[in-house]
Amino acid sequence: MNFKTLTDKELVELLSLKEDLAKSAFNEIYLRYSKKIFAYCKKSIKDNKIAEDIFQETFVNLYNVGRSDVRIENLQTYIFRIVRNLCLNYKRDNTQEFIEIEEFHLTFDEDPTQVKELSSLINQAIEMLNDEHKEAFILQTYQELSYNEIAELLQIPVTTVRNRIVRAKRKLKEILTPYFENKKFEEGK
Repeated sequence: MNFKTLTDKELVELLSLKEDLAKSAFNEIYLRYSKKIFAYCKKSIKDNKIAEDIFQETFVNLYNVGRSDVRIENLQTYIFRIVRNLCLNYKRDNTQEFIEIEEFHLTFDEDPTQVKELSSLINQAIEMLNDEHKEAFILQTYQELSYNEIAELLQIPVTTVRNRIVRAKRKLKEILTPYFENKKFEEGK
């Protein structure tokens, strides 16, 4: 059986069958989603060791749920719900702030020092967003989830997701505009 050609739904159904089929199906699910889930953990949790633990716990939980015949309609949303809840539980249980954006995908060629400076500035700007706006922005920008997927994951209306992302982008623009205006002024000297 070629597991790469199976849909998410078919893979989830195989999780509840014989152990050898379940393991192969789980391996394919892991291959499809591990990079995105790990990226989410690293962006959500400042401590790399904790992020790795949450990443592993996410897939252990998914495997256990899949083995128990629980019906999973949308695998991607389900996995993100698990990881999100684990991150939120960690945040609740530990008083430290945890969401950090380590890099902003820049599409222009600049001096590496300037790119690093801008990346750091963007990280700081994202940290200034409130948690709801920050989470929606991260899920859309870095995890490439659609508004509908984010709405399902966060269990909120699509219009609320859209509003949060628009507000996040507006706030980021407000925070970063003085930097770019200052850069233009400095370069004009």
